[in-house]
Amino acid sequence: MRRADRLFQIVQHFRGGRLVTAQKLGQWLEVSERTIYRDIADLQATGVPIDGEAGVGYIMREGFDLPPLMFTRDEIVALVAGARMVRAFGGATMARAAEEALIKIGAVLPDSEKDRIARTEIHTPMWVVSDADRAAIDLIERAVESRSVLRLDYRDEAGRSTIREVRPLGLWFWGKVWTLVAWCEMRGDFRAFRVDRIASVVCADRKFKPEKGKLLADFYRTMERHGETGTNGRVREQ
Repeated sequence: MRRADRLFQIVQHFRGGRLVTAQKLGQWLEVSERTIYRDIADLQATGVPIDGEAGVGYIMREGFDLPPLMFTRDEIVALVAGARMVRAFGGATMARAAEEALIKIGAVLPDSEKDRIARTEIHTPMWVVSDADRAAIDLIERAVESRSVLRLDYRDEAGRSTIREVRPLGLWFWGKVWTLVAWCEMRGDFRAFRVDRIASVVCADRKFKPEKGKLLADFYRTMERHGETGTNGRVREQ
């Protein structure tokens, strides 16, 4: 690992106000404690507000931020692959954001690293998700964040239609199909809805407040009790 990469990683480990020892940093970065002491001294000399001492631990004061100017080769590959997958399978807004993210990543890379993005030979189909599903994914994602109740016109496997008002909790991607996990107000229980079976989705013009028993954490506990690891239909897919 280049020294510049190591210094950047040290700062990342300090984020969140964590107290970190030189021994732990050395184990993470696979270098000696002496090297960590020297790196921290150099960071402090350049103005990074790290407090502490050898044998006790170090902590970075709040308010400091370091732009991610350096990425390792593996990090670049992961970022490019992730952005290209979002472009192929995500919502329309997600796809545009992924393209913009790649541009920004390229802008902050050193000249010697810029062409790694173009040289990353990991590709996805350009268009996999329908325009209607892309719009639904974006709307649902925003509703999860804003805690907006959604009204769904949903078609089950047999093609039967029902109108549901649901509290959206999260989106899951299964490699081909997106699933919305929600609290269904009609059923009074958690339900999983395949996005490609949602005929239409709109906001119901009302918000919901977090309520015990109807949270994503409660959904996970339900899955654990049933010995399931995914929303494969019996928590229950409609």
